[in-house]
Amino acid sequence: MGLMAKCRRVCAVFSATGLLIAGYATAEASRSPWLDDGDIRGTLGGKTIEGRYSSGKPFTERYLASGRLEYIEGGNSMSGYWSVTAGTLCTIYDSDPTGGCFRVTRVGANCFEFYFASRTEETAPGPEGSKPKWTARGSVSGEKTTCQDGANV
Repeated sequence: MGLMAKCRRVCAVFSATGLLIAGYATAEASRSPWLDDGDIRGTLGGKTIEGRYSSGKPFTERYLASGRLEYIEGGNSMSGYWSVTAGTLCTIYDSDPTGGCFRVTRVGANCFEFYFASRTEETAPGPEGSKPKWTARGSVSGEKTTCQDGANV
């Protein structure tokens, strides 16, 4: 095989490899940072999250398999229900209007961030073009946390 034929063959391989890498990078860059409905249910359903709000205040929230939730912050506790709606985790409390729907992103093996998107399930995921506001970070209780300070999205 002549030198030019070898060069064409090698160049074709590098070109194909470059296209594959470019395609992967484009796919990765276009991937949403948010967990989808199935990921939220599968990752958080039936679990307890230990976390901190952006203010630093700690909280515990249990997403029971029944769809009910238990919330504890300091000496206060509330109950309600949780659901997954339009790519958000909604926490609606029985006797308090402070719940809402949150976008969720995984920022470590056992670290999740929660971004307020809307006050109700009916308005989830919030107004088109709006950016959810970082609210809290937490990890699944009973597993080693990988959370660190500061928002990532």
